[in-house]
Amino acid sequence: MHNIASDLFNMRDEQFAKFNAKLLPPDVAKSVIGIKTPELRKYAKTMLAPNIFLQSLPHKYFEENQIHAFILSNIRDFETCVKLVNEFLPYVNNWATCDQLIPKIFAKKPDKLFQWIQKWIKSDHTYTVRFAIGLLMRFYLGDTFNQKYADMVLKVQSDEYYINMMRAWYFATALAKNWDSVIDIIENKKLDTWTHNKTIQKSIESFRISNNQKQYLKKLKI
Repeated sequence: MHNIASDLFNMRDEQFAKFNAKLLPPDVAKSVIGIKTPELRKYAKTMLAPNIFLQSLPHKYFEENQIHAFILSNIRDFETCVKLVNEFLPYVNNWATCDQLIPKIFAKKPDKLFQWIQKWIKSDHTYTVRFAIGLLMRFYLGDTFNQKYADMVLKVQSDEYYINMMRAWYFATALAKNWDSVIDIIENKKLDTWTHNKTIQKSIESFRISNNQKQYLKKLKI
């Protein structure tokens, strides 16, 4: 682990560290070394003992959590991957690591994955809930959409900014992919005010929403 930390500090870009730290919660910003994502992804692929690294939780540095997420995202066996993801989630402490944890194998096992999403979305941990909503957004919209998925996100009640931002992102994406199925949630103001308005804002900013739809959404803002 000491060698990994040394490697990371040898790749450090202090200007990028200052930039990246501004995007993260203050407690996480203190742990930023300052390495761009493409370099971290390359490093993750060259690690000699990834399994030992995965067992060394909690990590000290932001970039170590990023590397952890990149390694898990490339595991090809579903059962192994979901087990390691479940072990890692309680240690995820920022939106960037949460959102870059996207195991490719999950897309191939939607039924098995959904059982885990049902558990994760009920967690007391902010980024576990955000992760679950993100999975519903990435893998269960479009042709795979079911109203029960939107209802799960709708039922999430939280004052956490990073959860509600993901809820808004989910519903904005749902409007783009499944407008007819979810527009009533906005029309009937089923979301809390902040998430409702943020959903509309993100939809208006999206190139996947038509101009007519954007004009209609503007009228529904609270």
